[in-house]
Amino acid sequence: MELTRYTDVEDFLAEAGDFLVAREAEHNLLLGVCQNVRDTPDAFSAPPYFAVVADADRVVAVALQTPPFQLVLSEVDDPAAIPVLAEDLTGRDLPGAVGPVEHVRALMEERTARGAPPAHLKTSERIFRLRTVTPPRPTTGRARIAELSDRPLVAGWLGAFMREALEDEPSDIEAMTDRWLGRRGRTLYLWEDGEVVSLAGVGSQTPNGVRIGPVYTPPEARNRGYASALVASISQAQLDAGRRFCFLFTDLANPTANHIYQSIGYEPVRDVDMWRHDGP
Repeated sequence: MELTRYTDVEDFLAEAGDFLVAREAEHNLLLGVCQNVRDTPDAFSAPPYFAVVADADRVVAVALQTPPFQLVLSEVDDPAAIPVLAEDLTGRDLPGAVGPVEHVRALMEERTARGAPPAHLKTSERIFRLRTVTPPRPTTGRARIAELSDRPLVAGWLGAFMREALEDEPSDIEAMTDRWLGRRGRTLYLWEDGEVVSLAGVGSQTPNGVRIGPVYTPPEARNRGYASALVASISQAQLDAGRRFCFLFTDLANPTANHIYQSIGYEPVRDVDMWRHDGP
């Protein structure tokens, strides 16, 4: 079992690409981050960490981190890869990790055993994949692309999404807003019904698909079908543009979101967990 680090995203994908694309839905976050590194290399404050664990010529696990964010772990085809990866990560400033339920738990236990701070399960999520849109019940309004004039609303709603969905107090909301409105590898859409009532993003491209998210509707505009209509609309537009798939993540603690996405054609693929190390 051997681990190889890469400093260049193209070299990393030359080695890990086939392994990742073979389970594109499960690896849509990893593939999307790679595309973001390609599209906006200046958006990252430190060099990314790319690692591939192989048994002879067979890739069995992959991981990446774009500091200061959490590590993203792939499917793991040989459990022996976990301690190898944990050893390579020893001493690395890592706030946490996200990945397939059983594999990310094993990785965090291995890290703690090697002296990393204790870790706790923060969020349980589910990956969904869409091939065909099921039209939602009709609702009033229309979708449009967010413009620079929408900046105050977008910044406020992105911050609200972070606090509500991820239980994080966003520290870089202004930069995040600029990236979305700059439309470099990503596009933010708004649903208007007299006024703006919902928000959804499209970005993080994979070879055959794209990820939908974040999705946010303020409390006073919920339960009117706006998010369903917006997600269905932008998902259909992506399929019409030639994408084979759309992907999204849901919080398993939010039954409403899990229901509405399935009602418009999203199918569950894989459960993933987000773990955080204790401490600041």
